[in-house]
Amino acid sequence: MLKAQAIKKSYGNLNILKGVDLEVQKGEIVAIVGASGAGKSSLLNILGTLDTPDSGQLFINDEEISKYDNKTLSAFRNKHIGFIFQFHHLLVEFSALENVCIPAFIAGVSRVDAESRAKELLDMLGLKDRYNHKPAELSGGEQQRVAVARALINKPALIFADEPSGNLDSQNALELHHLFIKLRDDFQQTFVIVTHNKDLANMADRTLVMKDGSIVTNV
Repeated sequence: MLKAQAIKKSYGNLNILKGVDLEVQKGEIVAIVGASGAGKSSLLNILGTLDTPDSGQLFINDEEISKYDNKTLSAFRNKHIGFIFQFHHLLVEFSALENVCIPAFIAGVSRVDAESRAKELLDMLGLKDRYNHKPAELSGGEQQRVAVARALINKPALIFADEPSGNLDSQNALELHHLFIKLRDDFQQTFVIVTHNKDLANMADRTLVMKDGSIVTNV
Protein backbone atom coordinates (compact mmCIF):
# COMPACT_ATOMS: atom_id res chain seq x y z
CA MET A 1 0.00 0.00 0.00
CA LEU A 2 2.71 2.48 1.03
CA LYS A 3 6.46 2.30 0.52
CA ALA A 4 9.05 4.95 1.33
CA GLN A 5 12.70 4.61 0.46
CA ALA A 6 15.60 6.69 1.77
CA ILE A 7 13.46 9.72 2.65
CA LYS A 8 15.60 12.70 3.66
CA LYS A 9 14.52 16.17 4.71
CA SER A 10 16.46 19.15 6.01
CA TYR A 11 15.61 22.71 6.94
CA GLY A 12 18.76 24.76 6.55
CA ASN A 13 21.47 22.99 8.54
CA LEU A 14 18.96 20.96 10.53
CA ASN A 15 18.61 17.36 9.31
CA ILE A 16 15.05 16.32 10.15
CA LEU A 17 14.86 12.96 8.35
CA LYS A 18 17.97 10.90 7.71
CA GLY A 19 17.07 8.32 5.08
CA VAL A 20 13.85 6.77 6.38
CA ASP A 21 12.60 3.47 4.90
CA LEU A 22 9.20 1.98 5.69
CA GLU A 23 6.39 -0.12 4.25
CA VAL A 24 2.72 -0.26 5.23
CA GLN A 25 0.35 -3.00 4.12
CA LYS A 26 -3.32 -2.61 3.20
CA GLY A 27 -5.59 -2.83 6.24
CA GLU A 28 -2.75 -2.18 8.66
CA ILE A 29 -2.72 0.35 11.50
CA VAL A 30 0.81 1.64 11.99
CA ALA A 31 1.66 3.95 14.87
CA ILE A 32 4.70 6.22 14.78
CA VAL A 33 5.99 7.22 18.21
CA GLY A 34 9.01 9.01 19.62
CA ALA A 35 10.08 12.10 21.51
CA SER A 36 9.17 15.57 20.33
CA GLY A 37 11.57 16.62 17.59
CA ALA A 38 12.24 13.06 16.43
CA GLY A 39 10.82 13.82 12.98
CA LYS A 40 7.44 12.08 13.29
CA SER A 41 5.21 14.85 11.94
CA SER A 42 7.71 15.76 9.22
CA LEU A 43 7.69 12.16 8.05
CA LEU A 44 3.89 11.99 8.18
CA ASN A 45 3.58 15.18 6.11
CA ILE A 46 5.88 13.72 3.46
CA LEU A 47 4.12 10.35 3.43
CA GLY A 48 0.81 12.20 3.08
CA THR A 49 2.21 14.38 0.24
CA LEU A 50 1.70 17.61 2.21
CA ASP A 51 5.45 18.19 1.98
CA THR A 52 8.18 16.97 -0.35
CA PRO A 53 11.40 15.19 0.61
CA ASP A 54 14.81 16.50 -0.38
CA SER A 55 15.56 13.02 -1.71
CA GLY A 56 14.07 9.54 -1.69
CA GLN A 57 11.11 7.82 -3.28
CA LEU A 58 7.49 7.45 -2.21
CA PHE A 59 5.09 4.85 -3.62
CA ILE A 60 1.36 4.44 -2.96
CA ASN A 61 -0.32 1.43 -4.58
CA ASP A 62 2.85 0.96 -6.66
CA GLU A 63 2.61 4.48 -8.09
CA GLU A 64 5.73 6.59 -7.58
CA ILE A 65 4.02 9.74 -6.46
CA SER A 66 7.30 11.47 -5.62
CA LYS A 67 7.60 12.15 -9.37
CA TYR A 68 4.24 13.94 -9.67
CA ASP A 69 3.94 17.64 -10.38
CA ASN A 70 1.91 19.77 -7.96
CA LYS A 71 -1.35 19.61 -9.94
CA THR A 72 -1.23 15.84 -10.37
CA LEU A 73 -0.22 15.39 -6.75
CA SER A 74 -3.10 17.54 -5.47
CA ALA A 75 -5.62 15.49 -7.47
CA PHE A 76 -4.08 12.23 -6.25
CA ARG A 77 -4.11 13.42 -2.63
CA ASN A 78 -7.77 14.43 -2.79
CA LYS A 79 -8.82 11.07 -4.22
CA HIS A 80 -6.58 8.61 -2.37
CA ILE A 81 -5.54 10.18 0.96
CA GLY A 82 -7.46 11.29 4.04
CA PHE A 83 -6.16 13.34 6.95
CA ILE A 84 -7.09 13.60 10.63
CA PHE A 85 -5.27 16.15 12.80
CA GLN A 86 -5.10 16.90 16.52
CA PHE A 87 -7.36 19.90 15.98
CA HIS A 88 -10.33 19.07 13.80
CA HIS A 89 -9.90 22.04 11.40
CA LEU A 90 -13.61 22.07 10.60
CA LEU A 91 -14.88 25.21 8.88
CA VAL A 92 -16.85 27.00 11.57
CA GLU A 93 -19.42 28.57 9.25
CA PHE A 94 -20.49 25.24 7.76
CA SER A 95 -22.60 22.42 9.20
CA ALA A 96 -21.24 18.97 9.98
CA LEU A 97 -22.75 17.65 6.75
CA GLU A 98 -21.24 20.45 4.68
CA ASN A 99 -17.81 19.99 6.27
CA VAL A 100 -17.82 16.29 5.42
CA CYS A 101 -18.88 17.00 1.82
CA ILE A 102 -16.12 19.50 1.01
CA PRO A 103 -13.46 17.01 -0.20
CA ALA A 104 -16.08 15.29 -2.37
CA PHE A 105 -17.10 18.62 -3.92
CA ILE A 106 -13.43 19.33 -4.68
CA ALA A 107 -13.23 15.93 -6.37
CA GLY A 108 -16.17 16.83 -8.61
CA VAL A 109 -18.80 14.64 -6.94
CA SER A 110 -22.37 15.89 -7.33
CA ARG A 111 -24.09 17.44 -4.32
CA VAL A 112 -26.67 14.64 -4.21
CA ASP A 113 -24.03 11.89 -4.21
CA ALA A 114 -21.72 13.73 -1.81
CA GLU A 115 -24.49 14.37 0.72
CA SER A 116 -25.68 10.76 0.47
CA ARG A 117 -22.18 9.44 1.20
CA ALA A 118 -21.66 12.02 3.97
CA LYS A 119 -24.92 11.03 5.69
CA GLU A 120 -23.92 7.35 5.55
CA LEU A 121 -20.64 8.16 7.26
CA LEU A 122 -22.17 10.45 9.88
CA ASP A 123 -24.80 7.80 10.64
CA MET A 124 -22.09 5.15 11.02
CA LEU A 125 -20.19 7.44 13.40
CA GLY A 126 -23.23 8.06 15.60
CA LEU A 127 -23.92 11.58 14.31
CA LYS A 128 -27.26 11.09 12.59
CA ASP A 129 -28.83 13.88 14.62
CA ARG A 130 -25.95 16.30 14.01
CA TYR A 131 -26.13 16.88 10.23
CA ASN A 132 -27.01 20.55 10.55
CA HIS A 133 -25.01 21.39 13.65
CA LYS A 134 -22.04 23.71 13.23
CA PRO A 135 -18.73 22.83 14.93
CA ALA A 136 -19.35 25.15 17.89
CA GLU A 137 -22.55 23.19 18.61
CA LEU A 138 -20.70 19.86 18.81
CA SER A 139 -18.67 18.30 21.61
CA GLY A 140 -14.96 17.70 21.15
CA GLY A 141 -15.53 14.02 20.44
CA GLU A 142 -18.28 14.82 17.93
CA GLN A 143 -16.08 17.37 16.17
CA GLN A 144 -13.32 14.80 15.75
CA ARG A 145 -15.78 12.19 14.44
CA VAL A 146 -16.94 14.72 11.84
CA ALA A 147 -13.28 15.13 10.90
CA VAL A 148 -13.01 11.33 10.56
CA ALA A 149 -16.06 11.30 8.27
CA ARG A 150 -14.49 14.07 6.18
CA ALA A 151 -11.30 12.01 5.88
CA LEU A 152 -13.32 9.00 4.68
CA ILE A 153 -15.65 10.76 2.22
CA ASN A 154 -13.62 10.00 -0.93
CA LYS A 155 -12.92 6.39 0.12
CA PRO A 156 -9.16 6.98 0.44
CA ALA A 157 -6.57 4.24 0.24
CA LEU A 158 -4.74 5.69 3.23
CA ILE A 159 -5.58 7.81 6.22
CA PHE A 160 -2.83 9.77 7.96
CA ALA A 161 -3.50 10.98 11.48
CA ASP A 162 -1.32 13.37 13.51
CA GLU A 163 -2.07 13.16 17.25
CA PRO A 164 -5.78 12.52 16.46
CA SER A 165 -6.78 12.09 20.12
CA GLY A 166 -4.37 14.66 21.53
CA ASN A 167 -7.11 17.23 22.11
CA LEU A 168 -9.69 14.81 23.56
CA ASP A 169 -10.48 13.67 27.08
CA SER A 170 -9.70 10.06 27.96
CA GLN A 171 -13.18 8.69 27.18
CA ASN A 172 -13.50 10.39 23.81
CA ALA A 173 -9.92 9.39 22.99
CA LEU A 174 -10.72 5.74 23.76
CA GLU A 175 -13.85 5.87 21.59
CA LEU A 176 -11.84 7.35 18.71
CA HIS A 177 -9.19 4.65 19.04
CA HIS A 178 -11.84 1.90 18.93
CA LEU A 179 -13.33 3.61 15.88
CA PHE A 180 -10.03 3.26 14.03
CA ILE A 181 -9.99 -0.45 14.87
CA LYS A 182 -13.56 -0.85 13.64
CA LEU A 183 -12.78 0.92 10.35
CA ARG A 184 -9.79 -1.36 9.87
CA ASP A 185 -11.80 -4.50 10.68
CA ASP A 186 -14.93 -3.59 8.69
CA PHE A 187 -13.42 -1.84 5.66
CA GLN A 188 -9.73 -2.82 5.59
CA GLN A 189 -8.94 0.88 6.07
CA THR A 190 -5.23 1.62 6.33
CA PHE A 191 -3.94 4.08 8.94
CA VAL A 192 -0.58 5.69 9.66
CA ILE A 193 -0.85 7.49 12.99
CA VAL A 194 1.62 9.74 14.80
CA THR A 195 0.79 9.66 18.49
CA HIS A 196 2.10 10.19 22.01
CA ASN A 197 -0.86 8.17 23.34
CA LYS A 198 0.46 4.83 24.61
CA ASP A 199 -2.98 3.22 24.53
CA LEU A 200 -3.42 4.04 20.85
CA ALA A 201 0.10 2.87 20.02
CA ASN A 202 -0.57 -0.41 21.84
CA MET A 203 -3.76 -0.94 19.81
CA ALA A 204 -1.92 -0.56 16.50
CA ASP A 205 -0.84 -3.56 14.47
CA ARG A 206 2.72 -2.25 14.42
CA THR A 207 4.64 0.55 16.09
CA LEU A 208 7.57 2.43 14.58
CA VAL A 209 9.80 4.24 17.06
CA MET A 210 11.60 7.32 15.72
CA LYS A 211 14.69 8.96 17.19
CA ASP A 212 16.75 11.79 15.73
CA GLY A 213 15.20 11.53 12.26
CA SER A 214 15.45 7.76 11.89
CA ILE A 215 13.28 4.73 12.62
CA VAL A 216 15.13 2.86 15.35
CA THR A 217 12.56 0.19 16.27
CA ASN A 218 9.86 -1.63 14.31
CA VAL A 219 7.60 -3.75 16.53
